[in-house]
Amino acid sequence: MNIILLGPPGAGKGTQAQRLVERHGMKQLSTGDMLRAAVKAGTPVGLQAKAVMDAGELVSDEIVSALIGDELDALGEGQGAIFDGYPRTAAQAESLDAILKGRGRTLDRVIELDVDEDALVARITGRFTCASCGKGYHDTFEQPKVAGTCDKCGGHEFKRRPDDNEATVRTRMAEYRAKTAPILPIYDARGIVSRVDGMGEMDDVTAAIEAALAG
Repeated sequence: MNIILLGPPGAGKGTQAQRLVERHGMKQLSTGDMLRAAVKAGTPVGLQAKAVMDAGELVSDEIVSALIGDELDALGEGQGAIFDGYPRTAAQAESLDAILKGRGRTLDRVIELDVDEDALVARITGRFTCASCGKGYHDTFEQPKVAGTCDKCGGHEFKRRPDDNEATVRTRMAEYRAKTAPILPIYDARGIVSRVDGMGEMDDVTAAIEAALAG
């Protein structure tokens, strides 16, 4: 299967993509990761992308399409792909259709992790980690068993990501909505969009995604 996985930062998209990779042997295709890998490997498309980025310009849709084509060509027979962060525009959606068709593939399902903005803000802004070992905690959902002491390593210093604040989270949400707005109607019209409650327990979200893919 070839699917698009949609969801704002903090919705658990990365975790669910990894579970799909482990369960089904799929390949997660993230445009950012692909660009970095191609530049590092010095592939023809990577060199093209590097020249554009070094000039301080945005990588074109043509370059991203070429990257995706290379990645799809490298997939094993019967291996599916998870598109993460692409497409973001109607033009990219059209381009993806052409890339897949040229390789005898189709887009089977678009999974959107549906989230409640206020609950997502609470989920993200409450996160903190042990400065020594990196174990994660939460103001509401998971405090250390002994206040001020890490359960895992006994450390006493904790830290929060500077961008885990309400203003940043709400800005990310607005950006996500702006980017998905142009493409969702395209896939809704084809009847291939499944919306999954992204605020549930991780295992429940995974089960709902599996059900959507099987349906």
